[in-house]
Amino acid sequence: MPKAIKNADIDTYDEKDRGQALSAALDFTTGMAEAPDDFHKGLYLTGPFGVGKTFLLGAIANDLAKHGIASTLLHYPTFAVEMKDAITDNSVLAKTDGIKKAKVLMIDDIGAEAWSAWVRDEVLAVILQYRMQEELPTLFTSNKNMQELTAFLSGSETGKADEPVKAQRIMERVRFLAKEITVGGPDRRNV
Repeated sequence: MPKAIKNADIDTYDEKDRGQALSAALDFTTGMAEAPDDFHKGLYLTGPFGVGKTFLLGAIANDLAKHGIASTLLHYPTFAVEMKDAITDNSVLAKTDGIKKAKVLMIDDIGAEAWSAWVRDEVLAVILQYRMQEELPTLFTSNKNMQELTAFLSGSETGKADEPVKAQRIMERVRFLAKEITVGGPDRRNV
């Protein structure tokens, strides 16, 4: 977990312009605490830079930890680079296996990675397919809303490809796993 959000607390999260996100986060953590083995639809937090999306994930993770529920917070662009490096030592399957089976998975900054058909199809698709089939709680943050993420995943945004069916397949899993919530407010990093 990043140092800046290690002590994030859901009780002190500033709800100004972010009330819907806070309410959804509280509903999620309460549901998990009451029925940790049930499927709980996660959150897809979208909004501009610095509005507190990652901070809220940290607060959710800390709240879950108080109830003995483990979570994995994954900075997706960093993970994508690590996965490309894992090809050389043949550890891709071992790394994806650990991530896809996390009790609660939080994918931070999806859509900020360098576009790659291989990462989309052999890493993200595998993780999300497993999580959908096993009904495992999954949360996301992104500067892209779901429609923009669809364009990014198709490759059309980068001009490298145009694979709308593959992008839709991924997004169907994202929509099954999480509901989209816009997080507003000022850039809190520059306050």
